Amino acid sequence: MSRSHAPVDTYLLRVLVALVAERSVSRVAVRMNQTQPAISTALRRLREVFADPILVRERSGMVPTERALQLRDRARGALLEIDRMLSGPEQFEPASSAMTFHLALPDYLAMSFLADVTTRFRAEAPHARLVVHPLSVTYDYERALAQGELDIVIGNWPQPPDRLHLSLLLEDDLMCLMGKNNPLAAKGAMTMERYIAARHVVPTPYAASQRGVVETHLATLRQTREACIAVPYFTVAPHLLVGTDLVFTTARHFAIQFVHTLPLVAVPAPQGFPRMRFYQLWHDRSQHEPAHRWLRGILAAVASGLARPDAAEVAAPASA
Repeated sequence: MSRSHAPVDTYLLRVLVALVAERSVSRVAVRMNQTQPAISTALRRLREVFADPILVRERSGMVPTERALQLRDRARGALLEIDRMLSGPEQFEPASSAMTFHLALPDYLAMSFLADVTTRFRAEAPHARLVVHPLSVTYDYERALAQGELDIVIGNWPQPPDRLHLSLLLEDDLMCLMGKNNPLAAKGAMTMERYIAARHVVPTPYAASQRGVVETHLATLRQTREACIAVPYFTVAPHLLVGTDLVFTTARHFAIQFVHTLPLVAVPAPQGFPRMRFYQLWHDRSQHEPAHRWLRGILAAVASGLARPDAAEVAAPASA
């Protein structure tokens, strides 16, 4: 068989797309849950079939060839059509589906949210797979959505991107989480003046253009807060409050789990602070896909079930 007519299966096409995106055999192996020798073999096969190196080494690392970039675009289109053929045009049966869904979210949603999503996902689609991706300042989630690497992104944008479809998942009050011996934990002690004067733990942004809800509100007041500690993970922040004078501003439902497990108190943010809004975003390519509508429905149902506790429950410190 001539090289120009050599067969190429969907596995090789998926490896090709991943190699151009990751520019690393080892990262593709992790991403596709394969061994490095398997990906190396696939790369060697791609080079034979297309008579092109696909990836070449330069001073900055491995980079795709021009031919590989052209092939990547055609491969994406072919894979999208194949996926559409296999998923069926009009219906989606969760109970029998073996689809893989990709969800990206930061860790400021309570762990119970993802736990409840997992419970419903497994109950309704026992043969399907859910891959959860982290968000970071270096991750271009809009590109990932457009290219089919992600299906849904969850976040809390003061102004969500207008290039994507979105729906509101949850609105929640902002609370100030702190050690139970912090003077600001007393009833009525947390005023705007004291909030500005306090020392804060803040999260690092998860998008290059992202400004958080708190910073956006303070900017309208021409105020800033003193960020003493910046952390990349929300779940780390509460542990830094114990025995210190630090304050961490977060959503009510997130604060609850730590009030009951650490010697912490949560009090309402000063008057005038906006509520925190959590959205799910998706690309136009999956707007009408039954499978993706099903997943968006699960996320919305779980988010709506995050019960709002009363103030007494949130503010109660954990027992010794």
